[in-house]
Amino acid sequence: MAGVLYVVATPIGNLKDITLRALETLKTVNLIAAEDTRHTKKLLQHYGIQTPLVSFHQHSGTARIEQLVHRLLQGESVALVTDAGTPGISDPGSALVAAAHQAGICVVPVPGASAVTAVLSVAGLPAQRFRFEGFPPRKAGARQRFFEALRTADAPVVFFESPHRLLATLQAAYDALGDCTVVVGRELTKQFEEVFRGTLSAAIAHWQATPPRGEFVIVLIPYATA
Repeated sequence: MAGVLYVVATPIGNLKDITLRALETLKTVNLIAAEDTRHTKKLLQHYGIQTPLVSFHQHSGTARIEQLVHRLLQGESVALVTDAGTPGISDPGSALVAAAHQAGICVVPVPGASAVTAVLSVAGLPAQRFRFEGFPPRKAGARQRFFEALRTADAPVVFFESPHRLLATLQAAYDALGDCTVVVGRELTKQFEEVFRGTLSAAIAHWQATPPRGEFVIVLIPYATA
């Protein structure tokens, strides 16, 4: 009988933001497939979990997927985790999940932390529906076209950004959309957590005065001003 692939959400910062079910799953599976084993090892050591680890990231290739599917078909259970948050959301976890489905393996979600829902919960904006865009393009021209395409958006748009591209991204959004409402979450659930809410021009001024550091998740409202 085949094993089970558990898709396990882990904390996005604060290690206490993990469910009891996630901890039980990580303790009892045969193997944990982690985006970065060094990062996940810190979480496991914090909770005294000694389950074996294997890496699974964007450069793992089909051989690693085949290896994991083989172990699942042999009856072992595997937990899939990402560095932070829910696997399959802007990370390579979906490839393993798809392969497991194709092989007839049971795939079980173990939900928990997500930067997307975390920022929306503190944005103070209607979020009956929203649009998630991952990371904007890195190149200036493509990034500008990305924001120009949001001019017709009628729901909040959520995306991630790195600190060294934050200002360029906010400026590109301003150039394409005008001075609309934005919520910027920085280092959510961590020691230096910050939530900024205002106009794009105010956000640009804020991060010009305070050099961006840490991880950012942004909610953009193309159709509204603060």
